[in-house]
Amino acid sequence: MGVDFKLTPTQEAFREEIRGFLRSELVAEPRRVREDGWVVGFSRAFSEKLGKRGWLGLTWPRQYGGQARSVLERLILTEELLRAGAPVAAHWLGDRQVGPSILRFGTEAQRREILPRITSGAIVFCVGLSEPDAGSDAAAVTTQAVEDGDGFVIRGQKIWTSFAHQADYCYLVARTDASGPKHKGISEFIVPMATPGITVRPLLDMTGEHHFNEVFFEDVRVPSTALIGQKDRGWYQIAVQLDYERGGIERVLSNWPLLEDALALLQGSAVLRDPVVRDRLAGLRVDLETARLMVYRIAWLADHGRVPNVEAAVAKSFGTELEQRIAETVAGLFQMSALGLAGTARAALGGRVARAVLYAPAYTIQGGTSNILRNIIAQRGLGLPAD
Repeated sequence: MGVDFKLTPTQEAFREEIRGFLRSELVAEPRRVREDGWVVGFSRAFSEKLGKRGWLGLTWPRQYGGQARSVLERLILTEELLRAGAPVAAHWLGDRQVGPSILRFGTEAQRREILPRITSGAIVFCVGLSEPDAGSDAAAVTTQAVEDGDGFVIRGQKIWTSFAHQADYCYLVARTDASGPKHKGISEFIVPMATPGITVRPLLDMTGEHHFNEVFFEDVRVPSTALIGQKDRGWYQIAVQLDYERGGIERVLSNWPLLEDALALLQGSAVLRDPVVRDRLAGLRVDLETARLMVYRIAWLADHGRVPNVEAAVAKSFGTELEQRIAETVAGLFQMSALGLAGTARAALGGRVARAVLYAPAYTIQGGTSNILRNIIAQRGLGLPAD
C-alpha cells in the first residue's frame, strides 16, 4: 500500500490563499535580495500585515492572539513565504521560538502581555544566547544575572545577536548560579532593549549586511517578573527552544528563490542543455524534496504531541548542507559572472549569486553546527556513547 502525501482540500485552499496574498502584497515590498528573507528581509509593515490576517502565532491559543491551527498549517504558511522571498525577519524569532517558549514556560501575565503583541507584529525580539569564546556550546554562557532585592542585575556580553539593533525585547539567557555544572544554574529573561545599560554594536557579515550585533549588558536591572520559567532551569527550556529553531523549512528553502530565478534566467540556454549540469540540478531537486519531507514529518510529529529533537537535528544538518550546494551549483551556472557583487558590471542576478556564495558558510553554523547536530543524532538517535 502506498503512502498518500497529499494535503487536505482545506490545507490546499490555505496555500492558495497565501499565494494570492503574496502576489498582491509583495509588489509593495521591492527587494534586491529575495533569498534569506528570514535573515535579512526586515519589514515591520509586512509583519503587521501578516498579523492582521492572523498569520503570526498561527498555532497559539486564541486567547493570546493565535488561531489554534496546526503545526502543519504553519509550515504551509512559512514555506510559501520563503518561496516568495517575503521579508519576514521582523517577526521571525518571536513567532518561531520566543512565543512558543513563553507559551510553554512563561507566567500567565507574560503570556497576556507579550504574545498578543507578537501575533499583531507590534514587537520585535532578538535572542541573547551566543557569547564570545563559547562557540556552539549553548551551556557555556558567562553572562550573569545576580539576584538583587526584587529583581536581577545583568552583566555580560552577547554576540551574533540578530536584529538587536531593531528589537524591542531580548530573550536573554544568563547564568544565575555558577557553583554547579554548566548545564545547571542558567535562567531566561525577557529584557526590554530600551533598559539603561544595554549597548548594541553592529557586526557586518561577509556580504556587508548588518543583521548581526554584539550586545553589552552593564548593570542592567530587570524586575523579578522578567524571569521566564524556573530560576536555574533555563538549560532545559533552551533545549526545547532549539528544537523549534532547528526544524523549520527555513533550513531548506532559504536559497530557493536564488535557484528559481537562476533557472528562469537561463531557460533555453546551452548551459541548461549540458547533461552534466542537468544531472546535478536533478540531484538538487531530489535532495530538496527529501529535505522538505523531513520538515513536513517534523510538523506531523509536533501535531501528534512528540518533541522532534533528533528529527530536527537530522533535517537541519541535511538541509543546511544542501543550501550550501545550491549556492555552489548556481555559481557554477554563471561561472565568472557569479563573482560580481551588487553594483559591479555583469554581476549574476545583480550580485545575488556572489552574495549567496559568501553567506553559505553561515548555514551550517547558525542554530548549531553540523558537528553538534551529528553528536545529537549519534547519542540521542542512535544510542551511541558520548565518549
